[in-house]
Amino acid sequence: MTNGIVAAILFAALLHAGWNALIKRRDQDSLTASIGIAAGAALISFCLLPFVPAPAPASWPFLAASTVPQIAYYLLIARVYRDSDLGLAYPVMRGTAPLFVTAANAALFGESLSPSGLAGVGCICGGVLLIAGGRFKGSDAGKTVLTALGIALVIAAYTVLDGAGVRRSGSAAGYTLWVFLLTGAALFGWAMFRRRPQMLQSVGTEFWIPLGGGGASLLSYGIALWAMTKAPVAAVAALRETSILFAVLISMILLREKASWNRIAAAMLLTAGAVAIRLS
Repeated sequence: MTNGIVAAILFAALLHAGWNALIKRRDQDSLTASIGIAAGAALISFCLLPFVPAPAPASWPFLAASTVPQIAYYLLIARVYRDSDLGLAYPVMRGTAPLFVTAANAALFGESLSPSGLAGVGCICGGVLLIAGGRFKGSDAGKTVLTALGIALVIAAYTVLDGAGVRRSGSAAGYTLWVFLLTGAALFGWAMFRRRPQMLQSVGTEFWIPLGGGGASLLSYGIALWAMTKAPVAAVAALRETSILFAVLISMILLREKASWNRIAAAMLLTAGAVAIRLS
C-alpha cells in the first residue's frame, strides 16, 4: 500500500465523517438534511450511470433487498443525530458494524475469527461499555448506544447483501450507483409526499448540503472501491475505520461537543477493535 493510497483512504474516511456531521448541525432539521443528502447522491448517481456498465441481472435481487436497510439507515441516523452527539453515536454505530458483519458471515458462510479478531471483539465490547459510562438504564448515553447498535445492525445487513450482490454484478461501480439512486429516489419521493415544505425550503436555501453531502458520500465509497483494486481489501477496510477518529475530532472542533475522557478512549478502543476484525 503506497503513501498515495493511504492518503486517499484517509481522505475517504474524513469525507464519511464529514457528511455525517452535516446532518448533525444544530441549526437544521436532521431528517430533512439526511434525506437531502441521500437525494443528492441519487442525482449524482443518475448523471454518472450512463458512463459505467450496468450490473448483471443476477445481482438485482440483492440490490433491491439492500435498498431497504439503506433507507432505514438514513432515517435512523437522522433520529440519533437529532437527540445525541455525533461524537457519541458515530463511533458506536461504525465501530460495532464490523462485529455484526463478522457474526453474520460466521453464521451464513462458516467463517471463523482469528485471535486478533477475538481481541477486536473485546475492544469493541469495552468501547461500547466505556462510551455509555456503564449507565445503560434510563440514561441518555444508554439510549444513544442502543439506537447506534441498531443502526450498526442495519449497516451490517446492507453490507452483507451488497457484498453478495456486487460479486455477482460484474460492475462494482454500476451496482454502487444503482444502490445510491434507488435509495435516494425512494427517500426523496416519501419526503415530497410527507414533508414537502421542509424539503423545498432546504433545497431552495441550502442546496449545497444535498449536493455536497451526497457527493462526499459517493466519493468516499468510490475511493474505497478504487483502493480495494490497488491494495489488500482487508487493509483498506481497516484503514477506513479511522473515520471514527475523524468524527470525534469534528464533533469536538467544529460542533463544539463535550470532549470527555471516556468518549475519546472509547472511540480509540472501537477503532482498534474494528481494525483488528477487518485484518483478522
